[in-house]
Amino acid sequence: MNSVEASGLTVKLNGFEVLNDVNLSLDHPSFTVLIGPNGAGKTTLLKTILGLLKPQSGSIKVMGLDPTKKSKKVRLMVGYVPQRDRISFFVPMKVKDVVMMSRLVWKRPPRWITESDEAAVKKVLNFVGAEELADRRFDELSGGQQQKVLIARAIVSEPRLLLLDEPFNGIDVKSQSEIMSLLTNLKENGVSVIMVTHDVSDVIHLVDNIVLLYRTIIAAGKPKDVLREDVLKSVYGDRIRIYAHEPYPVFVPRDSHG
Repeated sequence: MNSVEASGLTVKLNGFEVLNDVNLSLDHPSFTVLIGPNGAGKTTLLKTILGLLKPQSGSIKVMGLDPTKKSKKVRLMVGYVPQRDRISFFVPMKVKDVVMMSRLVWKRPPRWITESDEAAVKKVLNFVGAEELADRRFDELSGGQQQKVLIARAIVSEPRLLLLDEPFNGIDVKSQSEIMSLLTNLKENGVSVIMVTHDVSDVIHLVDNIVLLYRTIIAAGKPKDVLREDVLKSVYGDRIRIYAHEPYPVFVPRDSHG
């Protein structure tokens, strides 16, 4: 089974065609990095996978299911970590409560917390290395700590697919490395990962696929097939700097948001 299968996928937002004729097939489990310049449609593709956006035409399947027709089943199978700067916690919530939210969201009121819920939260905080943060306030954590907690929140319900939108923005190199270890561990345990990022230089050796998106799929496959100067220049043009490096060129986009 494929984690994601898109055929002729076209998505419009406010009458503007953000994705056009996207064709994509990703094995399960696999680790995929999604790259592309600003406005390429990366976040739109993630939201379409989640079933938050409906295609104008074409089709998309997530673990064999249509997210527009089986939205609840798909949401139960997919964990999502949005860009951190788009998340606001107005109530000073404790870390364990932030993670618990994902256990309670599908329950019917009054949404009692059970012993199994508490055990799941404790287990997942331990998995991401944040067990000592359980009683800390989320808004008082560092960027790297917050990102670990958001990953814990996304995986506490044991998804089969995890989507992450720019998880490395605003966090230090050490936290990036720790998060990559978490993600590769998840993949080894049967979870497919799709991550949007602008900097692939430190993750190339850990991923299975790279997808270059610019409203449609420009290139997809192994890093060596996508990270080629001619392919990258065709999309980024002067918005990218490319440095010769073996076995893949290192590229630095001048824009930094997806």
